[in-house]
Amino acid sequence: MAQLESTSSELVLDVRSLCVDFDTKSGPVRVLDDISFTLKAGSTLGIVGESGCGKSMTALALMGLIPSPPGRISGGEILLYGEDLVTAGKKRLRQLRGDKISMIFQEPMTSLNPVYSIGNQVSESIIYHQNVGKKEARERTIELLRLVQIPAPERRVDEYPHQLSGGMRQRVMIAMALACEPSVLIADEPTTALDVTVQAQIFELLLEIQKRRDIAIILISHDMGAIAELADDVVVMYAGHKIEEGSAIDVINNPHHPYTQGLLRCMPDIEEDFNKGRQPLFEIVGNVPDLADRGSGCPFAPRCSARFDKCSSLPETLSLQGGRRVKCWLASDAMALSRGITDE
Repeated sequence: MAQLESTSSELVLDVRSLCVDFDTKSGPVRVLDDISFTLKAGSTLGIVGESGCGKSMTALALMGLIPSPPGRISGGEILLYGEDLVTAGKKRLRQLRGDKISMIFQEPMTSLNPVYSIGNQVSESIIYHQNVGKKEARERTIELLRLVQIPAPERRVDEYPHQLSGGMRQRVMIAMALACEPSVLIADEPTTALDVTVQAQIFELLLEIQKRRDIAIILISHDMGAIAELADDVVVMYAGHKIEEGSAIDVINNPHHPYTQGLLRCMPDIEEDFNKGRQPLFEIVGNVPDLADRGSGCPFAPRCSARFDKCSSLPETLSLQGGRRVKCWLASDAMALSRGITDE
């Protein structure tokens, strides 16, 4: 059995050509297609895209929580310090989940059990993974609640989810995910349904904990503004494909894929609104395609104003300078033209 210890390369997670299929009445449907990325200790990777693009499914695959049946990982590797989670057995995955890799789920009110106290739910993972008694687990739970800045943790530990605000429940979810000091923390839309002030507090808390514990974070979001503020690198997903990848600064300042450009245009511009009055937000026309019927071409082509003949076939991923990658015929043709290459 591989030992999960950090190495000098700092590489914590290495996802290679991950594919996930779901069985349907009309046959298998691919919901994740050839997803690859890496994650280093202390860094934050943003995964961004609209609902239905495959962000949460990627997170479930990393956690070994794909509902089976009907879903399954049909290809690829998920290497956590070199150990492949795809081929790991159920017992091994239970040992790793919550201990070495944890997840903050979207909806704390539905993720927390309403009939168990906060203390019982946080301490459960501590007792299971660290083999300690209930008294010590309770003490650690109070410390965790204090770490995530929940006031009066000695009292809150005995309260129930309905007695806490939405922001407090989300902090409890973070405490649960951090209970065993994981190497990788997946935050799946961690500020859903929270107001802007509380969102900022949650993001600030995650960054503070990351610096303190050198945790690698995967931040899943549809909000390019949050990605711009928090992520070191970004993966843009659409219809189960990785369509653009690179450092967050490069992707945001110079997006190559029309979909990434559209996501960035959807962000409100406060300065422009102040100078010119409130402007209508940009809208990407259409919807994410049904994965069972997305065709063989570029999945974004039906919504893309820049589409042309080549888009009827699926583009290959083009590697650019600085670790940038983009899956778009426009970028491929632009690169060819810059090198003086034509189809003739």
